[in-house]
Amino acid sequence: MKKRLSVIILNFNTRELLRGCLASLPTNSDYEIVVVDNASTDGSMAMVKAGFPMVTLIANKINLGFGPANNAAAKKAKGDYVVFLNADMKLEKETLSFPLDYISSHPDVGAVTAKTVLGDGSLDATCHRGFPTPWSAFCYFSGLAKIFPHSRLFAGYTMGYLDPDTAHEVEAINGAYFMMPRILGNRLDWFDKDFFWKGEDLDLCYRIRQAGYKIMYLPQVKIWHFKGSSGGHRPGSKTLKARFEVMRIFYRKHYTNKYPHWVKTLVFLGIDLREFLANLSL
Repeated sequence: MKKRLSVIILNFNTRELLRGCLASLPTNSDYEIVVVDNASTDGSMAMVKAGFPMVTLIANKINLGFGPANNAAAKKAKGDYVVFLNADMKLEKETLSFPLDYISSHPDVGAVTAKTVLGDGSLDATCHRGFPTPWSAFCYFSGLAKIFPHSRLFAGYTMGYLDPDTAHEVEAINGAYFMMPRILGNRLDWFDKDFFWKGEDLDLCYRIRQAGYKIMYLPQVKIWHFKGSSGGHRPGSKTLKARFEVMRIFYRKHYTNKYPHWVKTLVFLGIDLREFLANLSL
């Protein structure tokens, strides 16, 4: 018997992108479709009600952020499996059915994603990546990963040494397309609420692997990600502060006890420097 899937789409003032995302979903009664809205003011809710009556709507009175909003929807979901989607995604044929069949037949797999491509057709590297260990983060931000994009030593964060056209295990995937068993999500309590925006997908992947499960990248199916569109306008100082704060949160939570104190000091100095330079460019 085919397992029921809950499709959860988080929306915040992305009405037209959301319309395109919903229109690309298969009309399949086996799928539950939930849109959780973070207090949009652009008419998103009215559009969904008028054009997509099969969708279950969850309307938040305030912007709860990525993790808490998705968590609330996941806890109400009825499917045996849950897939989190960004509103700025468009699906192709079997983008849901193939990963669902795969994960439901591989009990050792805790999460899967599809091959994610950007609007220009290039690969969104965040759909298959490693964890930001101090060394991987240094190589990424210093540019070594770009100089040696296919090196296992220098491209640990992007995992550029793996073939993007072949299915493989990865350390982390992007929350823009994130499918997992609901029973595992309940066990791990879904996304960590301490991450308001960004970083929560890396954190959940880390905990999935800690629990002994694999995370798989499946390029047999593709999804389009119009990345940046769902983020609204050019990021301001508050947005940048939140972006760099998640780096600090992730390191404190998962790496503080793994590395010497001097490494922690260098990591936080590096984050401070990156944040300072980013603010100069505003």
